[in-house]
Amino acid sequence: MVKFFSIIIILSLALFQETAAGSQDVVVIQSLRVKPYDDALLGFKSALPGRIKKLLLPETDGADAVRAVREARPGLILAIGAEALAKVRRIKDIPIVYLMVLNPHTLLQGEDNITGVSMSIPPEMQFAAMQKVIPHIRRVGLLYDPGKTGFLVKKAQLAARGAGIELMAREVHRTKDVPELINSMKDTVQAFWMIPDTTVVTPETVNFLLLFSLENRIPILAFSGKYVEAGALMSLDINAFNLGKQAGEAARKILSGTHVREVPRIDAKNVVLSINTKTAKKLGIAVSDEVMARARKVR
Repeated sequence: MVKFFSIIIILSLALFQETAAGSQDVVVIQSLRVKPYDDALLGFKSALPGRIKKLLLPETDGADAVRAVREARPGLILAIGAEALAKVRRIKDIPIVYLMVLNPHTLLQGEDNITGVSMSIPPEMQFAAMQKVIPHIRRVGLLYDPGKTGFLVKKAQLAARGAGIELMAREVHRTKDVPELINSMKDTVQAFWMIPDTTVVTPETVNFLLLFSLENRIPILAFSGKYVEAGALMSLDINAFNLGKQAGEAARKILSGTHVREVPRIDAKNVVLSINTKTAKKLGIAVSDEVMARARKVR
């Protein structure tokens, strides 16, 4: 009888150890196979090495992805990309960390098992960079669709006041109204801040805005280096690897026993400043050597 109970105890301990080990596993749902997403996953792994199983959404439909996650019974799900987050958010009993999602709040509705790192760069960092490149800046123009980026503009207005900047934010609801609204700002703003709002930013409006910038000597702060390469003065970009590392640090806390509710959703922390030197020269802006030494230069 003693031998029988000893066997039961040994088996129970083995099962417990297996369950505990399994609870440390991570299933990654990735929206696309693209380099920024792959780099973000590498950053995640650098902060949280361990057993990771990756599923690519293009290789499975949403139902299969959710079913595969449930069968794996991981301790945590990493959703890379907005589409991946949209697929797995229906899972309520497993912690979820998102990564490489621009506006996660538009997908989430108060779920308490989801946290993560958005691709948004805090407005405070945006204004600080702007003031380093253009120290005299005081009035900044901005167009936004309230239904898409109203939450960001509210944060930006608070940050602008703290930085001593007057943010002249105007609402726009139709893309065709963008050129007229931009033109109406030419005598009042010293710079224009292009934020990731799909009502405002289209190939046509970007071309118009770049021409507006040169004709009126009004610099543009963009949200991506590709617009700097097209002619915007400057941008702040995320570093995908570092973003992944932030998400990995959050995941490590959760897998160590911290409840998801106690791991706040955060924005990108480490950024890359890009400056178009030709545009700076055309606009008559002399960027300090100290700033240029730390920036990615586009010529």
